[in-house]
Amino acid sequence: MDITGILSYQNNNSTVQNRSLKNFSLLLSLSMLYAPLVILKYIDLFLKLRSSQDSEEVPINKRLAYRVDIFLSLQPYAKPLVLLIATLLLIGLGGLALYGVTDDTLSDCLWLSWTFVADSGNHANAEGFGHKLVSVSISIGGMLVFAMMLGLVTDSISEKFDSLRKGRSEVIEHSHTLVLGWSDKLGSLLNQIAIANESLGGGTIVLMAERDKEEMEADIAKMEFDLKGTAIICRSGSPLILADLKKVSVSKARAIVVLAEEGNADQSDARALRTVLSLTGVKEGLRGHIVVELSDLDNEVLVKLVGGDLVETVVTHDVIGRLMIQCARQPGLAQIWEDILGFENCEFYIKRWPQLDGMQFEDVLISFPDAIPCGIKVASYGGKIILNPDDCYVLQEGDEVLVIAEDDDTYAPAPLPKVRRGCLPKGFVVPKSPERILFCGWRRDMEDMIMVLDAFVAPGSDLWMFNDVPEMDRERKLIDGGLDFSRLENITLVHREGNAVIRRHLESLPLESFDSILILADESVEDSAIQADSRSLATLLLIRDIQAKRLPFREGMVSHVPRGSLSEGSWIGEMQQTSDKSVIISEILDPRTKKLLTMSKTSDCVLSNELVSMALAMVAEDRQINDVLEELFGEQGNEMQIRPSDLYLGEEEELNFFEVMLRARVRKEIVIGYRLEDAERAIINPPDKVSRRRWSAKDVFVVIAEKE
Repeated sequence: MDITGILSYQNNNSTVQNRSLKNFSLLLSLSMLYAPLVILKYIDLFLKLRSSQDSEEVPINKRLAYRVDIFLSLQPYAKPLVLLIATLLLIGLGGLALYGVTDDTLSDCLWLSWTFVADSGNHANAEGFGHKLVSVSISIGGMLVFAMMLGLVTDSISEKFDSLRKGRSEVIEHSHTLVLGWSDKLGSLLNQIAIANESLGGGTIVLMAERDKEEMEADIAKMEFDLKGTAIICRSGSPLILADLKKVSVSKARAIVVLAEEGNADQSDARALRTVLSLTGVKEGLRGHIVVELSDLDNEVLVKLVGGDLVETVVTHDVIGRLMIQCARQPGLAQIWEDILGFENCEFYIKRWPQLDGMQFEDVLISFPDAIPCGIKVASYGGKIILNPDDCYVLQEGDEVLVIAEDDDTYAPAPLPKVRRGCLPKGFVVPKSPERILFCGWRRDMEDMIMVLDAFVAPGSDLWMFNDVPEMDRERKLIDGGLDFSRLENITLVHREGNAVIRRHLESLPLESFDSILILADESVEDSAIQADSRSLATLLLIRDIQAKRLPFREGMVSHVPRGSLSEGSWIGEMQQTSDKSVIISEILDPRTKKLLTMSKTSDCVLSNELVSMALAMVAEDRQINDVLEELFGEQGNEMQIRPSDLYLGEEEELNFFEVMLRARVRKEIVIGYRLEDAERAIINPPDKVSRRRWSAKDVFVVIAEKE
C-alpha cells in the first residue's frame, strides 16, 4: 500500500473516531438530561412494588422536593447557588450537544454554548437541523436562566429597600445616644440632646421603637426643632429582643435612655425592667450607662437591683410631685428649674481643676467669674458629691468641682477678686406660719406628695384634697401606697369630693382662703396630654373667676398689662389680682398650653413632660448629675429656694454679686442667681459678678440651701 492510501486510511479512521466521539457526546448530553427523570420515576415504581399494600411511605419525588424546599428556605445563598449550578449544567450539556452536531472543537462548543445562554439571539447563524435544534434549546434555557437571575436580583433589591424603609438594617455607629421607646416626652428629649451636642459639632441619636420607621420619621419631622448638626436614625424593633438591640449597636452606645410607656404605671415599669434585663444580657457588654424612666417610686429598687452600677433611674411622678410642692411654696421656682435642667441656658458640670488643690471652698466660690460652684466631688469618699459643703473644706488631690455654667468650655478659675465682707442685717430664723393648701385632682404618688408637704409646712397647716375619687376609697389608696397617717405631724387632711371642672362643685370650697392651690394632671386623663391640659386650664379659669367674684377689685393691684386695658369688671384683670392673694401651680403636659397661661399671667405652671425630658437628657450626658438632682428633689439634704434680698443686705446698700454670695455663706447658702423687682425671669449665673449695684427690697435671690 502506498503512502497516499495509508494517509487516506488514517484520515478515514480518524474521521470515524471523531464522529463516534461526537455521537457519544450527544448521547451523553441527552442521557444526563433525561436520566434523572427516568431514575426518579422507576425508583419510585420499584419502591412501590417492594412495599406492602398498607404502606404509607411518602414517594421519593415528594421527599426530594421537600428537601430541596428546606434547602432553599434555610440557606441564605441557596438560590444563587442553584442558579449558578443550573447555568453551568446548561453550558456544559449544551456544549456537549453542540460538539455532537457540529465540526467544532469541544472548547469552541462550550464557548458557543455560553454565548447562546447569554444572548438568546446569537443562534441565528446555525446551519443544519441538529445544530439549529440544539441552539434553540440552549437559547430557551438561557432565557429561563436569565429570567430567574433577574427575579433574584429584583427580589434582593426589593428586600433591601423594604428593609431600609421599615428600619430593619443594622446601624454601624459608636459613641451615640440610644433611645428605646416612644412617648410624648420624646420631642423634648431629642431637642435637649441635640442642644447638648451642639458644642461638639453635632452627634448621633439612634431611636428604636415598636413603630414603623416611616411613621417615626414623619412624627419627628412635625416637631420642627433645630437639630443643630445632630443626626437622628430611626429603627423599628423591640428592646426585649437581643437581635434588635444588636442591630442598633447597643454595646457601643455612650448612653441608653429607656422611656416609660404610656398607660398603667406598673405595666410600664415592668416593661422597663425587662428591657434592663435584655440590656444586661448583651454578650459584648455595654460601654455606656442606662437611664431608665420609671413611673412608680416603689419599682425603683428592683430596677437598680437588676441593672446594678449600669443603671440610673428618674422617677417621673416623684420628681414632678416634689417640684410642684416646691413651686407652690416659692412662686417662680418652676422657671428657674426649666433654665437649669435644660441645655439652652446654664446647667450643672463637674470638672477637675488641679490649680484649686489646697484652697478652701469659700475661696473656690469666688474663683470662677463665669460659673458658680455648688459642690465638691470628693475623691476620698469614693467620688461622692457633696452639695453646699462647709466653707472650711479644703480641696484635695483628685477632687472635682460641681458648678453651674453655660457650657463645659465656657468657664475656668481666675485669680481671686478683692471682695469685701459684711454682716447680715437680719437674724437667721425665717418664721413659719400655718398654711392652707388645696390639691385639685388625684395622682398615683399622692401619698408621697403628702409626706413631702408635711415636712415643709408649719404645724397646724391644712391640706384640702378635692377630686372625684370617693372619700371611702382615698384612705385605702393612700395606705396601699405606703402613707402612715400617724407620721403626719404638721398637716391635717380635709377631704372634699367633686369634679374640678364643674363650677358648682368648686364654689363649695373656700377658694379665696387658700395660700396655694395645686392643679394636678388627674390620673384618669394623664394618658392624653391635650385632655389633661384642657381639664387643668378649665379648672384654673374657674378657680380664678370664683376668687375674683369673692374678692373686691382694687385699682393699681394689677401691673402686668398696659395701662387702660383693665377696669372694674375686666375678667383678666380680676384674675391677675387674685394671683397676689394665692398661688396656683398647674401641672402642664403639653408645652403649647404654657403659652396660654403665660399670656394671662394668672398662674405658674410646671411643664412635667418637658422637665422630665430635660432631666433624662442631663443624666444621659453625665450620669453623675443624677445624684445632684436626687438630693435637690429629695426629702433630705439641700434644695433650691428663693430668698428676699433683705435677708442679705440693708437699705441703700451697694454690693456686687460675689459679695452677696459671701454674705449668704453665713447662712450656709449658695446664691446662684437673682430676679429683679421689674423682671419676669430670674438670671442664673449672672455674667457680671464684680460690678456693684443698689438692690431693691423687692428683689429676690435664688439659693441652694439645706432643707428646713
